[in-house]
Amino acid sequence: MATNKLLLILTAASIITILHRTAALPAETLTNAVDTLSNSGYVAMSLTLNLVSDVLLSHHNSATVFTPPDSSFSDFGQPSLTILQLHFSPMAFSLQSIRSLPYGTKIPTVDSGTFLTVTSRSPSDQISINDVKIVGSPIFDDGSLIVFGIESFFDPNFTVPDPPVPTARLDHCTASFADNSNFSFHDSANVLISRGYSVMASFLNLQLLGFITQPTLTVFAPSDEVMVDYSGRFPDYQSLFHRHVLPCKVSWRDLINIDDGTSFDTYLEGFEIKINRSGGSFKVNEVPITFPDMYYSDWIVIHGIREIVSLPKPVDEASDDDGDGDPFDDTPANTSGRELIASGPDRSEF
Repeated sequence: MATNKLLLILTAASIITILHRTAALPAETLTNAVDTLSNSGYVAMSLTLNLVSDVLLSHHNSATVFTPPDSSFSDFGQPSLTILQLHFSPMAFSLQSIRSLPYGTKIPTVDSGTFLTVTSRSPSDQISINDVKIVGSPIFDDGSLIVFGIESFFDPNFTVPDPPVPTARLDHCTASFADNSNFSFHDSANVLISRGYSVMASFLNLQLLGFITQPTLTVFAPSDEVMVDYSGRFPDYQSLFHRHVLPCKVSWRDLINIDDGTSFDTYLEGFEIKINRSGGSFKVNEVPITFPDMYYSDWIVIHGIREIVSLPKPVDEASDDDGDGDPFDDTPANTSGRELIASGPDRSEF
């Protein structure tokens, strides 16, 4: 057991070592999306994306684009920038994550404060947003940029015909366990790996939280690119993982409905994650959420985030900070909290 965990730790360290940081959508990603759209018969949106990506996506390192067919562009004429903004979300939504969203769930757009609305009634229905159906599987999907075909342009004056059923308020987060002891992180880890979050997948497979029975969890997963700063820092891995995990399931639907400033305990005892929302921007401890509901099941939900959630610096360090320090500083002096462990296994192998 100890040997297997050591191998997984070394695997995570190897992944971290070869990574490079990115701050926005790479030019290559946009070029590939433009080419794929053109080759798939969406010539109008291919040209449009090539023209407006600098305006609409320059400050985002993830996005979802909803593209009408060329016939809609012909019927509609040249859409205004306001109309185009409705078709660009600053977050990556996979087909699975959109399908998991209940009726009435809001999807932010790059026009701050303007949202799209999920209008499909059940996961078995064809997915629709603002009463416009999504056509088939994504046209383009590289994990950071996802492009869906839709039947027509979204109506900027659309309103939900039937108010969604109110959801129960989620203002607390406590550990919860199911009776099933035969659970596995296999499926969720595979999704993380496929989306460029291999380090967090390795941490899940390590089962650093020591669960005996199936828990309910929320994981805020930094992408591989931002984990490079932790290369070789083995003593920090548990703290790093524990402060990104909540002991309950908080879906995108929950995040949309909670109050700004709501805080949740994490598995790093004494450390909380605060949800901040402003317009279409959602952050955890000031780190933007970029890939909501990347993975969703009955007991675990995973959200992709742009950066690592940092620990607060001690008061004496903060007062002397000249702004040039390591933003992800996680030295032993900073880790005063104890990990909130779901059970008490022998941790001598660490």
